[in-house]
Amino acid sequence: MKPEQYVYPFEEGNMSMKSLLGGKGAGLAEMASIGLPVPPGFTVTTEACNMYLKEHKNLWSELKEEILENLSLLEEKTGKRFGEKPPLLISVRSGAVISMPGMMDTILNLGLNPTTVEYLAEQAGDRRFALDCYRRFIQMFADVVLKVSSHHFENVLTAARKEKKIHSDAELEETDLEIIAERFLKIVRKETGKDFPLDPQEQLFLAVEAVFKSWNTNRAVVYRQANRIPDNLGTAVNVQAMVYGNLGNDSGTGVAFTRNPSTGEPLIYGEYLLNAQGEDVVAGIRTPRDLSDLDKDMPEVYKQFLEACQKLEKHYLDMQDIEFTIEQGKLYMLQTRTGKRTAAAAVRVAVDMVREGLIDRPRALQRIEPDQLDQLLHWRIDPDVKKNVIAKGLPASPGAASGKVVFDADRAQEMAQDGEKVLLVRPETTPDDIHGIIAAQGILTSRGGMTSHAAVVARGMGKPCVSGCEDLRIDLSKGRFYVKGEEYQEGIILSIDGGTGQVILGDVPLIEPQFSDEFHQLLGWADEFKKLKVRANADNPEDARRAVELGAQGIGLCRTEHMFMAADRVPLVQKMILASNLEERERALADLLPLQQKDFKGIFKEMAGLPVTIRLLDPPLHEFLPDREELLLEVDRLQREGGDAKLLQEKENLLQKVNSLNEFNPMLGHRGCRLGLVYPEIYRMQVRAIFLAVFELLEENIPAADLQPEIMIPLVGHCEEMELMKKLVDDTAEEIFKEKNQKIAYLTGTMIELPRACIIADQLAEIASFFSFGTNDLTQTTLGYSRDDAEGKFLPFYLQKKILQANPFAEIDRDGVGQLVEMATAKGRQSKPGLKVGVCGEHGGDPASIKFFHDTGLNYVSCSPFRLPIARLAAARVAL
Repeated sequence: MKPEQYVYPFEEGNMSMKSLLGGKGAGLAEMASIGLPVPPGFTVTTEACNMYLKEHKNLWSELKEEILENLSLLEEKTGKRFGEKPPLLISVRSGAVISMPGMMDTILNLGLNPTTVEYLAEQAGDRRFALDCYRRFIQMFADVVLKVSSHHFENVLTAARKEKKIHSDAELEETDLEIIAERFLKIVRKETGKDFPLDPQEQLFLAVEAVFKSWNTNRAVVYRQANRIPDNLGTAVNVQAMVYGNLGNDSGTGVAFTRNPSTGEPLIYGEYLLNAQGEDVVAGIRTPRDLSDLDKDMPEVYKQFLEACQKLEKHYLDMQDIEFTIEQGKLYMLQTRTGKRTAAAAVRVAVDMVREGLIDRPRALQRIEPDQLDQLLHWRIDPDVKKNVIAKGLPASPGAASGKVVFDADRAQEMAQDGEKVLLVRPETTPDDIHGIIAAQGILTSRGGMTSHAAVVARGMGKPCVSGCEDLRIDLSKGRFYVKGEEYQEGIILSIDGGTGQVILGDVPLIEPQFSDEFHQLLGWADEFKKLKVRANADNPEDARRAVELGAQGIGLCRTEHMFMAADRVPLVQKMILASNLEERERALADLLPLQQKDFKGIFKEMAGLPVTIRLLDPPLHEFLPDREELLLEVDRLQREGGDAKLLQEKENLLQKVNSLNEFNPMLGHRGCRLGLVYPEIYRMQVRAIFLAVFELLEENIPAADLQPEIMIPLVGHCEEMELMKKLVDDTAEEIFKEKNQKIAYLTGTMIELPRACIIADQLAEIASFFSFGTNDLTQTTLGYSRDDAEGKFLPFYLQKKILQANPFAEIDRDGVGQLVEMATAKGRQSKPGLKVGVCGEHGGDPASIKFFHDTGLNYVSCSPFRLPIARLAAARVAL
């Protein structure tokens, strides 16, 4: 390797150099090394890109020299000359370290000008073909490099087809293409004020710069943010000798996966077009044919291709996404990379490959990003419901979605930000639509195949997509679309089924997902390797049942206040709050006790054999009362209208109580254990309900060992608070034990939500039997952020400006909150070795946070039931 080498021929690279050569460049080098037919070329490294973006802002002379040296080597390998006869034409493509399909730029047929186009015509024996390449190159180069909008060129093509009364560009004749190329050059002159660059070397350098710049386009930045890809990786540039799939019907181009990327089925899956170039397939401009048809068109090439697919999958030990071209009957492999796939496919492929002996279980677990499993929790259309199916396209990405039809990505984003559910409906999507795709519930396109931009991006995001719906005709200018002669306005509600390709008029009912045998098998393997236990946050028996089904190892947080929120219980809770003395309050609590007892009984029954952590009442009492502003208006109305005097008196009393309980900052006000200290009868009722529920189940012959109550005191910041609350729990328990003449095991612990609690954790551990970090409130109290205000006001700005690397309410703030968690855990176990420590905030279901909790030595994480599969897999991966 030369010092400061920025350009590598394919034969000098390999897959281990992915960070330097990008995924595409490393893949091309690796394919060449194992003997597959790869057109020769070279890669300009990601280091060169970063150097360009940070320091130079233009190509420096040493880099230009290195590119030209490798270009000379390419001429020697091909026997062709760049800008001369016989003409060497090249493709210039981006190649990020982490695949970003369609997000950055590609230029084909580079090196063409009025002279070399005639050389190409002579070489190919087909002037029409050469002119077709030339007009494609002008359009692509002008769009990518010169920033001339593609619609100018599309308008010319549309007018030419209309004038000739033909339907496709392939029907344009040689003279038509010659005229079109001239018109394209005039468009460039008009839009840029300069002539189109005709010198091939200038074209190459401008193209390399354009690919470097494409790393920072808005669509690429948005994609990286959505997929948590670092901004400092840069992109490589791959320069490769062109091969042509548009030399006639013995030529073609295609895209294939070695297994089905939607289902994981172990069959070659792909599409191709005869007499076409690669961009025609992935851009969705023409609807391609199923790859199996290639066996009829070119059986020998099809056989070679299947052999190459098998070779690549065995070499990489993973499903591959392959681009290929056939030039006059000869197969060329243009790219291989790890294939993007749905979560369902990822699970099946991983499990199948273990069964096939290709990989082991740890590698299978590492193959699947935990957050990807979220896709499996998508709801689907109820199969028993009557559907008004108006059209059918290709089932490009599974799941179902409903929403208002929106034709424009910007509008989709705006409406979604206003809380509306939208479907992005387009003739085809482009990388510039990425923000609209992120905002939409699903995507519907009238053109494009299963490997079009919309399909690939939707699958990667886990969004439903139906592509290539040819019955759909969209009139963007008039804001309407047509299906089989029927006219529909933008804004109408449609539903799509990405699993079947159906387009359905109106909203449709959805049902819960079902999990495959491979899903359960994979998570079973995860449980074998993980060290952290994974519990669920569940507040009712139904959630507890679902948690057990999804592999919960207990309940880490049962929020008792949620039991008070039911419509039939709010009057009882309000009666308790409005009580004017202790006697009245205790009567109201006596009415609430059997309801709480029933709730706890149902939860304990579902979780038999597993621990259940119940947090005593936490929120301020005013949250159970009507809204103050609404009450003021109602009282004012009754006073003005001379309404029912008794009702007015009730409302005035209620308003007086609401005013007395109102707080300037309720999050830091009269809540948590402070509530239990001032109104101990409330906590006493809850504790009594917990133990009575346990004894009721004992009477139903559930073994005592299977009932494991853990009572958690919220918002403790002082040892005296914990001592008083623990005494209340113990005294109440003893009363019931005497009544029942039997004792049961239980634990009393605290929820760590305040920085002060972390600082005195060694003292609290002498009183508490366990700690559970409430990281939602701990984040608020540590950072001084009100979550509701921060996320709606300044957090997006902080993330954009890199003040914060991640939303601290989604991913644990390691340097701040994380330090407190580490300190409290260490201090707690210093006082009480073996102290059980868990986390029950939303961070318990975040894979990045789970790694931190694993490294810190926590015993368990707890998350919502539908995050359990994600947490189980994440916990296993960090333990490997």
